[in-house]
Amino acid sequence: MKKCLRSAIDLLEQFIITFFIISLVFTYLFRVVSVDGDSMCNTLYDKDRIIINLSDRTYKTGDIAVMSPEYAVTFDENGMLAKSNGPNKIIVKRIIATEGQTIDIDFAAGIVSIDGERLYEDYIDLGLTHNDGGAFTGHYPITVPEGYVFVMGDNRSVSLDSRSYKIGFVAEKDIIGTAFVRVYPHFEIYS
Repeated sequence: MKKCLRSAIDLLEQFIITFFIISLVFTYLFRVVSVDGDSMCNTLYDKDRIIINLSDRTYKTGDIAVMSPEYAVTFDENGMLAKSNGPNKIIVKRIIATEGQTIDIDFAAGIVSIDGERLYEDYIDLGLTHNDGGAFTGHYPITVPEGYVFVMGDNRSVSLDSRSYKIGFVAEKDIIGTAFVRVYPHFEIYS
């Protein structure tokens, strides 16, 4: 009886320690996020579940980022940064340009260029970049300010992203994390 009770206590202790470690990992290092909407199709779909890395704060072109923009940041009539109310929700988009990079979009041809080099976007299946959301109309090419990124969804025809006056540049501080694996409905690792 004592041996059985001791085994049960040991098992409970292992369970509590394991639960505690998993809780710490998914509080400070990783988080599971559900995709809401079709703006990242054909890479991510509505209701997909992804795990994001909360600890890596270095962002590069091509990263899939989960963010909660506090403000929509665009330019005012004098070319200075202007803030207005952000989308007030968590969004999932691809980082197209980081601070200091210059982005140009040829909406007629659907071509995005970073620092004068055409961006080859093999993740886009549903159409090129033909629509402008009014955030920087007449200002392209633009250089991403320090502390900000320029993001776009992979499904450019429906994505509300940095091209829109409702989002504009996204502050790096508003990035929650970057996706590194999809876990539902199927498993896929992102680099």
